[in-house]
Amino acid sequence: MKKAPVITKLSLGLLVAVGITACNQNKPATSTTPAAANTTTAAAHETVYVNSDSLLSKYNYVKDINKKMNDKGNAAKAEVQSRRDALQREVADYQKNANTMPADQRQATEQRLQREGQAEQAYEQNTSAELQDAQGKATAKLDDKVAEYVKQYAKDKGYKLVLTYSKNGSSVLYGDPSLDITADVVKGLNDAYTKDGGDK
Repeated sequence: MKKAPVITKLSLGLLVAVGITACNQNKPATSTTPAAANTTTAAAHETVYVNSDSLLSKYNYVKDINKKMNDKGNAAKAEVQSRRDALQREVADYQKNANTMPADQRQATEQRLQREGQAEQAYEQNTSAELQDAQGKATAKLDDKVAEYVKQYAKDKGYKLVLTYSKNGSSVLYGDPSLDITADVVKGLNDAYTKDGGDK
C-alpha cells in the first residue's frame, strides 16, 4: 500500500495564493508632493508572502496531524500485512495437502480461498480509501485554519495581498526578505493552536 504525504505543499500553496484581501480599501488619497515616495513604500508593503515550506515544517498542528496520520497509516499497513500473511499461510497449507484431499473438499477449499482473497483485496482498497479520506479531511481542516488566520492577520496588519512562496513551486520569483511574514504567521498559528488545546 503506497503512503501519500499527509499535507501537500500544493494544497497550502493554492490556499494562500488565492490572495487574502483585507480591509484598508478606504485610504485617503495622497498628493503628488514628496509624500508620494512614502506612499510607494507603504503600497509595496501591502503585498507580503508566506514561505509554505517553513509554515508546514514549523506549524505544530501540521506536526501533530502528520504524526496521527503516519500512526494510522502504519497501523493499517500492519493489519493489511497480517491478513495477507494469514491468507498466504492458508494457501500454502492447502497446496501442501491438496493431493491428499478428496476432489469435493479440494474444490470447496479453492472456492473458500478465492473468496478470502477477494475479501482481502476489498479490505486493502477500503483501508486505502479511508486513509485518503482522512488525509483529505486533515488537509481541508489545515486549509481552513490557515485561511482564517491569514485573513484576520492581513486585515489587522493592513495587507491587501498575501502570496505564498515554496522552493519547489511558487508564484513568487523573488521577494524581499522584509516582506516575509512567515515567522509571525507561524507564531500566531501556533499560539492559537495551543490556546485551542491542540488538535480536536
